[in-house]
Amino acid sequence: MFEIGAQIVYPMYGAGIITDIEEKDFLGESRLYYSVSLPYCRMEASVPVDNCEKLGVRPIIDKGLIPDVVTVLKGDTEPMNPNWNKRYRENTERLQSGDIMEVAAVVRNLVRADRAKPLSTGEKKLLSTAKQILESELIYSGGYTMEEADEMVEVNI
Repeated sequence: MFEIGAQIVYPMYGAGIITDIEEKDFLGESRLYYSVSLPYCRMEASVPVDNCEKLGVRPIIDKGLIPDVVTVLKGDTEPMNPNWNKRYRENTERLQSGDIMEVAAVVRNLVRADRAKPLSTGEKKLLSTAKQILESELIYSGGYTMEEADEMVEVNI
């Protein structure tokens, strides 16, 4: 169980801070929830404590793993499914995994694909979400500003 003040990653939303742990009634059942502030996407979320593992909620990465993230960003582009619908689903699943290395690979692949040929509207939105997730975790784990995290991602792709 996390404590108030813990920095966590909530897959598909990014990194945030637990601001409260409170009991709430939902459909007549009382459950504990984390109140999570996700400043990068400007939202607050309530996450059921007993569903965190299923949802992929985890602590942010250690600063020492940032070079590994950069290595993924600099790595070779992976072949992607030519069918945009299947590609979109595959990339969404990778983001939902909560694994920062998977998120970095999705960002790298979509940025490079967009540079070669503009992405569809749906994939541009997915790229924006992926960058938000990646950069928000870099901000917390590395102590970077938004601008520094964005530059780190862009320079290394």
